[in-house]
Amino acid sequence: MRTASAKVSPPSIALMTAGNSEGMLPLAGSPVGINGYMDIAYLSTLSALAGSIVGGLTSGAATWLSQRAQARESKLAREMARRDDLYKEFIAAASKAYGEAIVSNEPNVQEFVALYAMISRMRLQSPPQTVACAEKIMRATIDTYFAPGKTIREFHELAQSGSGIDLLKDFSEVAREELRAFTTL
Repeated sequence: MRTASAKVSPPSIALMTAGNSEGMLPLAGSPVGINGYMDIAYLSTLSALAGSIVGGLTSGAATWLSQRAQARESKLAREMARRDDLYKEFIAAASKAYGEAIVSNEPNVQEFVALYAMISRMRLQSPPQTVACAEKIMRATIDTYFAPGKTIREFHELAQSGSGIDLLKDFSEVAREELRAFTTL
């Protein structure tokens, strides 16, 4: 029977067990206190640390992936600009050389050396069909020097007929398709 001097304690919280002091939870396999229980403050601190680590790793990974994509896009843009400049330079030089070949039989060796240098640069960075078109222009220009010079009237007739005057058309179309492919990568 109960005596009047003995106090009956109210039922404790469901997580509390006999012998626990308030604010202590049993955790299996974790750092424990004196009586085998972990303080709730440690649990919240470890949760905060784990959340910070996960958040930091996620942020770092996202930044790394973003910078990697930007670097790739930047590299493609530089490569596209380099090829675009090379093709513009080749078109201008080849047009000038072909124009001189139509009206003259005296080749300018420096112009041919410059054209061959541009074709060699194309071999390093351009697809084979672009290089093949550039070489075709070079051969046609050299062949034109060995043909008799054209008069202004013959030049006008060539322009009117459209044959033999637009030597760079195939090269321009191939180069345009190649550069367009860069925008879809």
